[in-house]
Amino acid sequence: MVRIATDIITSKLTGRPSPVPELKDKQIGHYGVKEAVFPFNMFPEVDPLLGPEMRSTGEVLGISPSFGEAYYKAQEATKNKLPLEGTVLLSVCDRDKPELVDIAKSFHELGFKVIATGKSYEMIKEAGIPCEKIFKIYEGRPNIADQIANGEIQMIINTPAGKTSAHDDSYIRKAAIKHRVPYMTTMAAAKASAEGIKAIKNNTHLGVKSLQAHHADIK
Repeated sequence: MVRIATDIITSKLTGRPSPVPELKDKQIGHYGVKEAVFPFNMFPEVDPLLGPEMRSTGEVLGISPSFGEAYYKAQEATKNKLPLEGTVLLSVCDRDKPELVDIAKSFHELGFKVIATGKSYEMIKEAGIPCEKIFKIYEGRPNIADQIANGEIQMIINTPAGKTSAHDDSYIRKAAIKHRVPYMTTMAAAKASAEGIKAIKNNTHLGVKSLQAHHADIK
């Protein structure tokens, strides 16, 4: 890539023909999902929201002809393996509410029990998707923290509201780290997770293939 870019930029100076006419589209039959690895479990009392001081301890790559499986592999490699069954908690901020129902529907169709908080619960229930309401920590007991500690929640989708929220949801993310529950803080990650779980549950796993073999299949 660097050599081609240099040839394009300097073609008027060097007199060499531009390589652009010789470039052709290639058919790549696989997806690659790169995931950063952060040592959140080393700091159990720190909210796992990314900031300028964060440093990843490495990165992993999932490759598969299926995007869902590639994403699943990447999460598995970070030691944050996605569950194939159980209960999923949905608690999202107002800006992500438009995508909430589709996410809840996806997990319901995958066989998950859906639980949600406050307005998230009301939206899901109004859409006709089976859902149970759960209390936030300031609303009473049993609450989210209790159920996470008791192993009753297998996956968490919690998008932070930031300064627009009157209450801090960081305890949800801290509890998820402490009890090693997979958690997603963006709707994009939630959608990808549902697609990854679906790929594995539908037995579309395509086995192990070397990186060289993937490159050999590029046409």
